Amino acid sequence: MEELNGKMLACQILVTGLIARVANEQRDPLRFLTDFRDEIRAVVNGVRIAGVDDSDRVRAVAVQTVDELFSLMKPPSSDEPAGPAS
Repeated sequence: MEELNGKMLACQILVTGLIARVANEQRDPLRFLTDFRDEIRAVVNGVRIAGVDDSDRVRAVAVQTVDELFSLMKPPSSDEPAGPAS
């Protein structure tokens, strides 16, 4: 079970990094992240969960995980370099 948790954590970090990378390439990264988070939450709320006794609990944990992933993303601070100049 610990190996599965480790793999899930690695996937969450990878997905967070990919989303942040795409967001940084957008004209309005914060709006992109907000819209994308809302879309992901809508998918989580609409997906059919079978084979468990308490699908509402599974859904709540999934929404909480989405919120946690997106809370890790924030705009770079003003003292960090913005990247290569275009």
